Amino acid sequence: MFVEKTPGQHATTATAQARSTAIHVQGLEKSYGKLEVLRGVDFDVARGSIFALLGSNGSGKTTTVRILATLLKADAGTVSVNSFDVATQPANVRESISLTGQFAAVDEILSGRENLVLVAKLRHLKDSGAIADDLLERFSLTDAAARRVSSYSGGMRRRLDIAMSLIGNSPVIFLDEPTAGLDPEGRIEVWHAVKQLAGHGTTVLLITQYLDEAEQLADRIAILHKGRIIANGTLAELKQLLPPATVEYVEKQPTLEEIFLAIIGGHDKSDATGTNN
Repeated sequence: MFVEKTPGQHATTATAQARSTAIHVQGLEKSYGKLEVLRGVDFDVARGSIFALLGSNGSGKTTTVRILATLLKADAGTVSVNSFDVATQPANVRESISLTGQFAAVDEILSGRENLVLVAKLRHLKDSGAIADDLLERFSLTDAAARRVSSYSGGMRRRLDIAMSLIGNSPVIFLDEPTAGLDPEGRIEVWHAVKQLAGHGTTVLLITQYLDEAEQLADRIAILHKGRIIANGTLAELKQLLPPATVEYVEKQPTLEEIFLAIIGGHDKSDATGTNN
């Protein structure tokens, strides 16, 4: 049955969609001379979701996030973050976001707690100590709060870096290659932290070239290739793009991740009991 909508109903629907969308990108273009880096990029990110922008080196991922973060001007297109236009309301956009780059921006001389307190004070927030303690607990860093960051593992530094970026309760966070250079255990720690972000209602734009990372974390995945979005959907939707394979017999084998965690977990237990087999 077809029901014709009045102009007022169309406006109400558009407003509702805008409120439910944290990031809106349409027709985004960027060139450096004759080099076309972005050639009409379109995507939307729902509030409180994890959206992975997946692509190889040189696909335009970092250029896209720099435009979204107001660090770079687009040549064409419409971009809004938290309902603010990136081109005309850059100050409002910057107040709405946090950006975590490819390398942890932490002070190694200070302790983990001191890093968090410092950022809270720089943002002129009250109760900086309470804010720091809450984030330390949230990211499982309470036991290491008083230690110098120079003694932290790569995964711990990355978790602290993400925690620092959340001070001020930014509704949108950009994570640019958050697990680059981390060992397997560190990557899993960061994945857990990112899932916690979305669980608390934060919208996460994940920029990555790691397929397993997008598979593990993202509610939706967009594949950026040569400056264009060539696929965009849930993991289940993207799987439907390939024809199903005919399998007569499947024997489930443990993944390398499961093997790794089982081995180090067993080793930790033997250390705790003082036995070595």
